[in-house]
Amino acid sequence: MADFYQNGSVTTLHNLGQRSYEDMEKELVSFNQTRPLGLLLPSLFSELEGPALAKIIDKIAQVPYLSEVVIGLDRADEAQYRYALEFFDKLPQHHRVLWNDGPRLKAIDAKLQALGLAPTELGKGRNVWYCMGYILASNRAESVALHDCDILTYEKDLLARLLYPVAHPQFNYEFSKGFYARVADGKINGRVSRLLVTPLIRALKRVVGPNEYLDYMDCFRYPLAGEFSFRRDVLNDLRIPSDWGLEIGVLSEMHRNYATNRICQVDIADVYDHKHQDLSLDNAEAGLSKMSIDITKAFFRKLATQGHTFSTETFRSIKATYFRIALDYVETYRHDALMNGLSLDIHNEEAAVEMFAKNIMNAGQTFLENPMETPFIPTWNRVISAEPNILNELKEAVEQDNLEFIPK
Repeated sequence: MADFYQNGSVTTLHNLGQRSYEDMEKELVSFNQTRPLGLLLPSLFSELEGPALAKIIDKIAQVPYLSEVVIGLDRADEAQYRYALEFFDKLPQHHRVLWNDGPRLKAIDAKLQALGLAPTELGKGRNVWYCMGYILASNRAESVALHDCDILTYEKDLLARLLYPVAHPQFNYEFSKGFYARVADGKINGRVSRLLVTPLIRALKRVVGPNEYLDYMDCFRYPLAGEFSFRRDVLNDLRIPSDWGLEIGVLSEMHRNYATNRICQVDIADVYDHKHQDLSLDNAEAGLSKMSIDITKAFFRKLATQGHTFSTETFRSIKATYFRIALDYVETYRHDALMNGLSLDIHNEEAAVEMFAKNIMNAGQTFLENPMETPFIPTWNRVISAEPNILNELKEAVEQDNLEFIPK
């Protein structure tokens, strides 16, 4: 049982009484009658061959309250797309697979590229952005959940709890962020969130000074969780990064567009595990190393938009402050692990902190050297303004792919 503490301006919805899934499902079925519910799944083709996704789809197939499931499929050729259509065909809900590497969607992407309106990087951000466009185009769902496709511990109540805050007609939340304890196989996981994001926010508060945005970000118990839900109208004016800063970018955009009483976080799982990225100590372009640089730049960019000026000396202060705070957290997590009978490798934890500290400087230097860098994908409002028929074209392309390649 979690605590009931409210730790900031963002409402925290706890799991206080282990309410039965069946009871929550019954309500969601009712909500779906007046506010149709959907699910967005950004997937790599490799995840169809992994240990998690087949089990996830088996669970989703049993969910009676979804009006739409939208799957974004990356890194798939024609044979793999055909396989994906069969793979997801067990879903009884209305569903569509966006073949992002297919000729029809690539043609749409090329059209938007020519206008400077398409994502510039391949990856999850681009996949999610096109899926969001399709959700706007299909007009089937009013409230939508998004979660990763590599969750090894997936259960139906994760989806139910994730959707509930934006589905309930008496709640006014536009956005809900999932959180959970990253504990699996007798270890505490979630190094980037524990050892980079939280200490970095605390360091920025000391160096930058009182800041409402940093206080807001500090409210989130797991800011890097890939699970969140939203009302459909959120999608029109959402500018998301195409790099590893996706989760931080989405939270920042919600802060820019909405009052905090329209945002919440919800406890969605007692146990959560998924695939783990390599630390990549010697490669700043891969794994947790690249992730840490992209996330750190996302914070710097946001604070710059508020008028804060950065210099090499400022970044040195942030790095030094971060380093001391993060090392103290290593000791804190060690105590927490020992009390709960978990293992925690101090050497690996401190090696991660050292790499993150180095990457704060790398991110700062990149920020100074590339002041015109704009990794944000344009809002769908802007795209529609430039190409008024684009959503219809996107929907038609997806439908044509489905008609042409679905097994007869």
